[in-house]
Amino acid sequence: MTANWPALDYLDWRETCAALHLFTQIVGKYRLAHTPWLNHSWHATLYVTPRGLTTSLIPDGPGTEIHFDFHDHMLRGTSGDGRTAAFPLGATTVAAFHASFVALVFDIGGTPAFDGAPNEVPFPQPFREDYRDRPYDRGAVERFHGALLDIDRVFKTFRSSFLGKSSPSHLFWGSFDMAVTRFSGRRAPLHPGGVPALPDDVAQEAYDREVSSAGFWPGGNGIDYPAFYAYAYPAPTGFRSAPVRPEAAFWHEELSEFVLPYEAVQAAADPDAALLAFLNATYEAAADLGKWDRALLDCAPGRPGQVRPPSPAEPVAATPADGKIEREDGPEKGRYRLVADGAEAEMTYSRAGTRQIIIDHTEVPAALRGRKVGEQLVRRAVEDARADGVTIVPLCPFAKAQIARHPDWQDVLPPS
Repeated sequence: MTANWPALDYLDWRETCAALHLFTQIVGKYRLAHTPWLNHSWHATLYVTPRGLTTSLIPDGPGTEIHFDFHDHMLRGTSGDGRTAAFPLGATTVAAFHASFVALVFDIGGTPAFDGAPNEVPFPQPFREDYRDRPYDRGAVERFHGALLDIDRVFKTFRSSFLGKSSPSHLFWGSFDMAVTRFSGRRAPLHPGGVPALPDDVAQEAYDREVSSAGFWPGGNGIDYPAFYAYAYPAPTGFRSAPVRPEAAFWHEELSEFVLPYEAVQAAADPDAALLAFLNATYEAAADLGKWDRALLDCAPGRPGQVRPPSPAEPVAATPADGKIEREDGPEKGRYRLVADGAEAEMTYSRAGTRQIIIDHTEVPAALRGRKVGEQLVRRAVEDARADGVTIVPLCPFAKAQIARHPDWQDVLPPS
């Protein structure tokens, strides 16, 4: 697929954007009303398609699907018994769009019963009563869709490097944002709610687990330009001051989130790489500061047609390997080694001055995996660091994860 990354100017199409936001809310609320509740409101979202946005299959009547077609600028409905209906997207009122949509759902055999008021917008007005004339800029909608295609591709690539619970790449019609969310697997404190025009229990259910979330707004929500965002809930100590990439990313005090302007990605020499850098850096900040078990959760990015190698299983009751840990210490580099059952494990380090070592690699052969050999090597390095009065910088992901799992080892880390 050829990347598009079209230029977007929110101020130039914000009235059309506001109209499209409300149109997606009407369609999204229909899906919400007829789909069993799925964790974190995932049952209510829309998904990017080559032509626009879709609800996917809705369990209503014979089974229905609603599709925004941004090539032909039509709203299309289909059903499991072969019925179809459509009407054009264009300048209109929210009330008129609502009436046309209700008729479309009837025509495909569905039941157009759903909540009639918008969420997460200032001064919400019932759809049936919103007679304000709304413009429809076809070119701007097409550029927005082109951006969604690129964003969805990168979000899905990012999602492939995580083994834990992760959301799809999907569009929330409430706040009109694309999002992809990762979960630590731990419970989170009760969310305070307070989202405008959204029931508190919906927000509390959405954030009942620790998350690192990233997404894209076309504009609005406190900023007058399209932008990517990233946040953590709960935000760990030090999150807002964490270093993130690329250079154009920054902490937005009013939003309490990291923000990366879309323009910085669109203008980059490699837009996909720039966005992936932001997604990875903000996740790493949330996961490392929040002490997520990254050794269990992370993996290499997925590749088309390539099966991910399975992680070696650890015995339920791992038996520590017997063997003496030896240290080979030089003026610039050193290593720890353990030999057991004829196999050798090692952990290497380099010196950064006289008061700091950098653990850069840990290698445990297959014959010794699941026997806490790597943990023993890191433990010995921690004990020696205390005795020698030096600090440890764990660049090796395994050593970093081990130290994160042991709060009593973290006294050897450099002061933050």
